[in-house]
Amino acid sequence: MIETPRLFIRDWRDSDREPFAAMNADPAVREHLGPTQTRAETDAVIDRLVAVAADHGHTFWALERRDDARFLGFCGLKIAPENIPGIEGAIEIGWRLARDAWGAGYAREAAAACLDWGFANLFDDRIIAITTPANTRSWGLMLRLGMVRRHDLDFAHPALAADDPLSAHVTYERARP
Repeated sequence: MIETPRLFIRDWRDSDREPFAAMNADPAVREHLGPTQTRAETDAVIDRLVAVAADHGHTFWALERRDDARFLGFCGLKIAPENIPGIEGAIEIGWRLARDAWGAGYAREAAAACLDWGFANLFDDRIIAITTPANTRSWGLMLRLGMVRRHDLDFAHPALAADDPLSAHVTYERARP
């Protein structure tokens, strides 16, 4: 679907379910996302992402390394949650990689390609990204991608209690070039 020198960014396959479940069972991968997930919860995530792609033509797609066809995680674009003022309905870029794929530049390569795809194929004037303030790896990548912090769009996640350490979220934005 989207190709980079080292990656395929593609639709989800049934063969992605097992490695994605292993990723979501890793506490390090879930550190800034919440509790680890069961296989059934992970399968439900994939099912939702497949449905989003069917409805909108884009989603958080599966990420595959070209040289060995290994599933690495996901990267892509979806519509941001509608219950968060300021970002509702915006195009959100997101990524999640298996821990042993961290630090190799895969997230940056995939995210840059997805940003390019989004601005070439979607009509939105901006693409946003969200994370927790403690997720320095993620918001650091946002900065390296040319995204700008939007303090005015930071929010408390509506699905979490106000005192939950994962409730506070920061928002970054990249405007159409």
